[in-house]
Amino acid sequence: MDFKLRLVLILMLTSTTFAIRKDISFQETQICRTTVQGRYLITDYTGYVCDALSLDPKSHCCRVKRDQYSCQGCNLVSQCCNSYEYCVSCCLNPERTHVNQALKVKIAKPVTSGTYSSLFDYCAGRCRHNSESVVHENAYLSEFHHCFAPPSNNSFGISDTQIEVRLIGINVMVGKQGESCDSVCKSVGQSCVASKFVFINECGVMQKYMKCKGSCLASIGADQPAEVAEDAPRNLNPGACLYTRRPSMLSCDGSHQHTKRLCPCA
Repeated sequence: MDFKLRLVLILMLTSTTFAIRKDISFQETQICRTTVQGRYLITDYTGYVCDALSLDPKSHCCRVKRDQYSCQGCNLVSQCCNSYEYCVSCCLNPERTHVNQALKVKIAKPVTSGTYSSLFDYCAGRCRHNSESVVHENAYLSEFHHCFAPPSNNSFGISDTQIEVRLIGINVMVGKQGESCDSVCKSVGQSCVASKFVFINECGVMQKYMKCKGSCLASIGADQPAEVAEDAPRNLNPGACLYTRRPSMLSCDGSHQHTKRLCPCA
């Protein structure tokens, strides 16, 4: 065969191959991550809720596409829901949960704990039962015990309404001078709920229950939040309310001979 003819044939075949590759496209199947906690309902990572029978067998996504980011059965003030799946769905709404903030939240309390890698991981993790929704370690404070709000390392930046909602079911009591919160709560047949201290460790809350004659001052101590007794030594600021800047020090068994504690009981 003539050399030029062979060259033309090779070029034709090569361009044909490229044309075939260019025209063919392989569509990648989307695979959804889903919740696994519920017995009947499932939430996929796009924010849809459905039952197990409505999942697409290939993609594992909900086939019924309605009510994305549903907040059915949720209290939008406290950001708590009575259903795990709808808590996750509501949380996944980017207009309700800021992704940048969510990805900075630690998975657990220890300093060495890592942070969430995606908004879905954050919502699926936060909506599980947490210490703030439990009393006596085996009972729920409310049916709305699936919460997606950021953990309350401190109460700064939380509105008065949110604080009130988070104290639903809590009996806020003023103790006697020198009394611990364990003792205060036990006197009325209840227990001290340590996870709620962060919501009453605020001047505004203390002033609702205490006189706070000598103003409200930042302090450090396991007996806070508390009010200094009026007969206390002058250097202790008699009549003043004290809150701590170190939430890690808040405890149920703390006490001081010259203070009256403010206690969360349930």
